[in-house]
Amino acid sequence: MPTTTQLVISERSKPGVLAQVASVLGSAGVNIKAFSAPEVTGTGNLRLLVADLEGARAALRAAKIRFREEVALVLSLENKPGALKEVADLLNKAKINIKCGYCTPSREGKRAIVVLTVSNTQKALDVLRDKSLDEF
Repeated sequence: MPTTTQLVISERSKPGVLAQVASVLGSAGVNIKAFSAPEVTGTGNLRLLVADLEGARAALRAAKIRFREEVALVLSLENKPGALKEVADLLNKAKINIKCGYCTPSREGKRAIVVLTVSNTQKALDVLRDKSLDEF
């Protein structure tokens, strides 16, 4: 499946926020597969991909940690210079805004797992149909 549900926690940037979320999810047995925590002043968005979405939802609710969900694209690109440029160019030509993105190399290093949220998910899926959209 080329899309996944990403959890977004909007919280004031301060020490301990990531530790608290990681502790709540870890105690519930929920593995964090990827996360993005960009540097911000004030309120920021912690984005998480988890192995057990239902378990994460329940754990966060029980801990009274507010979150929202958003659909994200998951791409597996060749880990080489210019691979992301090709995707970004295709989305740009289709006038699709990339709202958020982060990536990590695969375990063997030959592929890069790229997570993107975009302004029009269905249109992006159509535009990127020849790219490697992957389940993560």
